[in-house]
Amino acid sequence: MASIDKRPDRATGDVLDRARAQGRLEHSIATTLLVIAAARAERQAPPVHAARQRLAEIYGATRLRRRLEREAPPA
Repeated sequence: MASIDKRPDRATGDVLDRARAQGRLEHSIATTLLVIAAARAERQAPPVHAARQRLAEIYGATRLRRRLEREAPPA
């Protein structure tokens, strides 16, 4: 029953505190989305995308070679 004891100006302060917190949260989310968008754009840039594709090909080829070596009959 503490809410009955609150002064009216404190209730207004609570609303302002909640509004400020909501604003900070929205700003944080917006900033995070901008960072994600920038990272995605960077990954899709032609030089970065090509480099990532090349590394994926090398990684795949290396895994295949190792698997074939393990499965090969002993000489």
